[in-house]
Amino acid sequence: MALYLLCLVLSTTLVFNFLQTLADTSCTDCFIQSRATYYPNSEDNGTDVGACGFGSFGATLNGGDVSAASNLYRDGVGCGACYQVRCTNSAFCSDKGSTVVITDQGSSDNTDFILSQRAFGRMAQTTDAAASLLALGVVGIEYRRVACSYPNKNITFKIDESSGNPHYLAFVIRYQQGRRDITAVQLCETQNFVCKLLDRSHGAVWTTTSAPSGPLSVRMLFSDEEGGEETWVVPVNDIPQDWKAGDIYDSGVQVNQ
Repeated sequence: MALYLLCLVLSTTLVFNFLQTLADTSCTDCFIQSRATYYPNSEDNGTDVGACGFGSFGATLNGGDVSAASNLYRDGVGCGACYQVRCTNSAFCSDKGSTVVITDQGSSDNTDFILSQRAFGRMAQTTDAAASLLALGVVGIEYRRVACSYPNKNITFKIDESSGNPHYLAFVIRYQQGRRDITAVQLCETQNFVCKLLDRSHGAVWTTTSAPSGPLSVRMLFSDEEGGEETWVVPVNDIPQDWKAGDIYDSGVQVNQ
């Protein structure tokens, strides 16, 4: 009987440990420990330049709650991703923290995030606490991936100023929603449905040196960060045949998953 009970306890322990390990490795909402700092010479919002290619738009995206990332930049795939970041000093920090969008690449003093001053201060409980956080410069944090949300905003395509119809087309994808990554983009002729895969120039900028003729349909591949489900999304609206550098085109779709 004693041997049976011992075996039962050992079996239960092994099952519990296995389930706990499984939970730890599959948890998509768990917080990860790290460190964060802020742009010391920037305005309250983000920077007007950045490795993601958003330009001045990136400084005001998400109300200015933006950040540069080190490993989370992921060679540009991480551009447009959103994270909940909260500092861990209970004397100054709130439970909610700040939700930021990745618009740049960078690291400082073993940090995963370089926040805008606005986003850094929003991790604090009060205005006075925010001043204390800024004085510290670098703080311990915990973060997790969350869905981006832009109410009443569709995904848009901003044609880069370097583009020239029809020989060279570059555009940046704005208002990427949900919590999945855009890992591939195709450009298709709307008349004969011939598609070509675009190159990720850098960050959220996609390019081709031979754009198809006629109105253009953009197909985006949304992928889970963990390498799971992949979905091609085809916008409702096309990029017109007479597209011009600097123009912004509304895709007509939102992808909130």
